[in-house]
Amino acid sequence: MKILVCFGTRPEAIKMAPVIHELKNQKLDFKVCVTAQHREMLDQVLDFFEIVPDYDLDLMQPNQTLNELSSKILHEIDRVLGKEQPELVLVQGDTTSAAIVSLAAFHRRIKVGHIEAGLRTYNKMAPFPEEVNRQLTARIADFHFAPTAKANSNLLKEQIPKDQLCITGNTVVDALQWAIKKMESEPLSQEIKKIKASLKPNKKLILVTGHRRENFGEGLINICEALLELSKRDDVELIYPVHLNPNVTSLVQELLSHKKNIHLIAPVSYPTMLWLMQECNLIISDSGGIQEEAPTFKKPVLVTREVTERMEGIEAGFSFLVGTDKNKIVEVANKILDNVLDFSGIENPYGDGKAAFRIVEYLKNSIE
Repeated sequence: MKILVCFGTRPEAIKMAPVIHELKNQKLDFKVCVTAQHREMLDQVLDFFEIVPDYDLDLMQPNQTLNELSSKILHEIDRVLGKEQPELVLVQGDTTSAAIVSLAAFHRRIKVGHIEAGLRTYNKMAPFPEEVNRQLTARIADFHFAPTAKANSNLLKEQIPKDQLCITGNTVVDALQWAIKKMESEPLSQEIKKIKASLKPNKKLILVTGHRRENFGEGLINICEALLELSKRDDVELIYPVHLNPNVTSLVQELLSHKKNIHLIAPVSYPTMLWLMQECNLIISDSGGIQEEAPTFKKPVLVTREVTERMEGIEAGFSFLVGTDKNKIVEVANKILDNVLDFSGIENPYGDGKAAFRIVEYLKNSIE
């Protein structure tokens, strides 16, 4: 079976990297196509994971709408599908790239394998547009690789045939374990050294990220006000790698620049983000990937969303759903900072680092 692996964003690249390495290890016939829905952030991850795409559609443009991006992906990926004639296309997660590439493959009667299938909020506006992207992909896909039993259960309820389902764990854990080993064998990067020098070692560190469209505007203002309140603590420092989206950058810089105990920095590389997660005491984020990665580091996450499709972390006690309510963010953060949580003995509910192997084994058996 000839396989085309497609993705476009940094999180997709991180989660696809272990699958690509496993396809290579098991000598399957595959090629890699990136839409480059993200550019700079994607390139850094490709370099870190030693992945060289066979096709780079380079579709990122400043301030393009989702419809503009979608139309470009549909047009350009069709050219690749026509040239390569794959029998299977692998997509990941909930991005516009995943949904539109799946649609293009379906139009050509090419089978689709969906990695990280079955996550649901059943609220089409949260996360937007990711919830609908993921559901659309599920209607098209022929193979569904669910990261958890809960995700698998969602797909069964949606009448996906049982023989198309495989519970694998999340490949983000595979990527994390691979990255930690690589980082342990190399000296600290200049980026990490610079950040480390700027932080006071005797302070409790709060790591902040944020990029969700549904939080643009009032939600992000509320989050920033909560961060300002937390920064008043003498025992705390906050570090915030600010997302490149102008809807985030302009507001965050306006409200938080030159404030006590708050370090606003440019987006960091994947290994630097892992280092920050390892060093921090608390994470405040709307990121799905961070919700999945933090349990490996035994770190609590305040999830600044009204709903999450990753309830496993909440049920295990690692994540706390706080939305964009300033008072709730401050209250829960202070409680965690004042009372160290004990995560000893609790495993990461999102996987054991063998997801990519299970995916490729399933595909090999399906091919046979």
